[in-house]
Formats: sequence, structure tokens, C-alpha cells
Amino acid sequence: MKTGMMKMAALMMAAILLMVSGAAAETKITVNGTGETQVSADTAVISLGVSARDKDVLKAQQKVNEAIAAIRKALTEQGVKEECINTDYMNIYAIYDYEGDQEQVKAYSANSTLAVKVTDMESVGALIDEAFGAGANTLNGITFSASDTEAAKAESLKAAVAEAKAKAEVLAEAAGLKITGMEIITEGGVYSYDNTVGNFSAKMMDGAAEGSGGTVVQAAKLIVNATVSITFIAE
Repeated sequence: MKTGMMKMAALMMAAILLMVSGAAAETKITVNGTGETQVSADTAVISLGVSARDKDVLKAQQKVNEAIAAIRKALTEQGVKEECINTDYMNIYAIYDYEGDQEQVKAYSANSTLAVKVTDMESVGALIDEAFGAGANTLNGITFSASDTEAAKAESLKAAVAEAKAKAEVLAEAAGLKITGMEIITEGGVYSYDNTVGNFSAKMMDGAAEGSGGTVVQAAKLIVNATVSITFIAE
């Protein structure tokens, strides 16, 4: 009986030592991977508006209101829906003139910006021209987006995983090891961003407004980016 118990204890100890030895032989390698996919934009939001000055604050605001109304009319006549033209920003501030210790209001600056949503990418430039022809004198930029990025997200995640795996294999090989499995995979996030069109001034739009040329806007390619963190097992 005593001999049997001793044999059993020896077997258990050997099993424990084997497990410890196996665990010690495993090496964990954690790496990050990034994947990007491009997708064509199908929606643009144009940010444009009017800035006007006058010594009378009400007249300054009136100038802006009249110009904004004219811009709305011009855009709707070109097929833009009313619900796609929204007020994005409004403000009025005083412009001061300093003479000695005296602070006097020189004029008032009134500003109003519209956000115009467009789904016909080929019409973006022409709509900007129409707006400037109707009285707009500021163009703050254009933001592009895509209505469906699910397929691009999936491709970006696949690319991120592939990059992480390639990194892990290089590290394992350099250490004289081989990847044998994967322990943990964590999604770091998936997001998209566009290449925005920079700021423009009224002077840059003069030629287009007078009919000597048209504004050319090329729809951006959206970048769908995905990141992952993966812990691999190597031996």
C-alpha cells in the first residue's frame, strides 16, 4: 500500500514538473497591427457663408440676412433640398478703434455660415460657384463622407490582423522561436477620415463667380483605418 502511494505521488510530481516545463517553454509575443482601406466619398458638406461690415449693427446683420436668403434661393433652384441647407454658425462682433485712452466702436462685423449637404459629387464645384454668384464671400471648407463603409471596415480589420501576424512571426524567428497559437486579440478601434479641401477666400472665387472659370472639386478618397492588438504564443 505504502509503495503504491509513493508511486502515485511520484507520478503526480512528474506530471506537475511536465506542466511547469511546458509552461516555461511558451513565450508570449504581443504586437499591434494597422490596416487601411480607401473608399470613394458619396456625400459632401460644403461650409460657406457671408461676412459683412457696417457702422450700424442692424444694417450689418441685414446685409448678411439678404445675402443668405439669396444663396438659399440660388441653391434650391439648382436642386438642393431645403432640408440640406442648414445654418452652421452665426455671430456679430464689434470692431474697435483705439485712439489714446479712448475705445470706440468703428464698425460691426456680422457673419453667417451655411452647411450644404450634397450627394451629387459632380455638382459640388458648380454649387459653390452659384453660392458665390448669389453673394457668398467665405468658403470654410468641404467635408467628405461615405454612406456605407462596412465592407471597408472588414477589409481594414483583416489587413490589421495580417500585419500583426507578420510582425509576430518576424520577432519569433529572430528569437529562434515559432508561432504556435494565438491567445488574445483585441480590436483597438475602426475609424474613417477624409482629405478635406482647405480654406478659400472670396478673391479666389472671383473668377468662378464672374463666369471666367468654374470651381473644380475632386471628391476625396476616405481612409478607413483599423487597429488590433494580438498576443501570440511561441515556442
